[in-house]
Amino acid sequence: MPKAQPEHILEIIHNEKAPPLVMGILNVTPDSFYDGGMYKEIYSALKKVECMMEEGADIIDIGGESTRPYSDPVSVEEEMERVIPVVKAVREKFPEAVISVDTYKAEVAKKALELGVHIINDVSAARFDPKMVDVLRDYQPIVIIMHMKGTPKDMQNDPVYSDVVAEVKSFLKERKDFLVKIGVPENNVIVDPGIGFGKRLHHNLLLIKHLSQFTEIAPVLIGPSRKSFIGEILSLPPAERLEGTLSSVAIAVYNGARIVRAHDVREAKRAVLVAKAIKDA
Repeated sequence: MPKAQPEHILEIIHNEKAPPLVMGILNVTPDSFYDGGMYKEIYSALKKVECMMEEGADIIDIGGESTRPYSDPVSVEEEMERVIPVVKAVREKFPEAVISVDTYKAEVAKKALELGVHIINDVSAARFDPKMVDVLRDYQPIVIIMHMKGTPKDMQNDPVYSDVVAEVKSFLKERKDFLVKIGVPENNVIVDPGIGFGKRLHHNLLLIKHLSQFTEIAPVLIGPSRKSFIGEILSLPPAERLEGTLSSVAIAVYNGARIVRAHDVREAKRAVLVAKAIKDA
């Protein structure tokens, strides 16, 4: 199966007959919950990208700040030092790669887009940095907007919803409508319900169960990979949550996800293809 190339990735995302895409995670951070510290050096980051692309990654998502629960933010300067050299190296060694940068900082996003990045994955839905909307309007990348209650530092401090699906859906629709109003092409917006970001176990389960509701807004990205809700169900640490992740991925694809964000690309790709075949049978 050919990998998605930049010039037609949006066409694939919007084509429900095509298999959903797999976004491989590259954390160039010292403190991410699963792989923190593993890919801080450019050599190890490039080896990871090479491996993920061989395993079938359609998109490489590069992040320089951990947004795990209770994490502290990093400065723009520190995030730039982590992310930009890796973006440059990946662009040079893998010019065919579709690259996403996981950031809510406008300055980081702008520099990455100037280097040829295709996607901005903003966990704040363009709320934390007021200049982000200008970058998205001016450069018009694909943009992923995610729901999060609070900030990574406090999002797990007793999150409460009266109807989690309705509230997350309303938030994502409002943010999409806002971005379109300020000049971001409607087709460029992807929504992410934010599994694990200010949600309890049952909130995460309901969001995946009712994921099809979010497809009414825009194409959906889902990111359950090795997260704590799986650990709560199985009483397992992140290193032992692969099977739970793949179960979540399969159900999310069956319910309409168009992009799956994963640490384990080969396994996620296989789960995606089987779930899509069953869905289309």
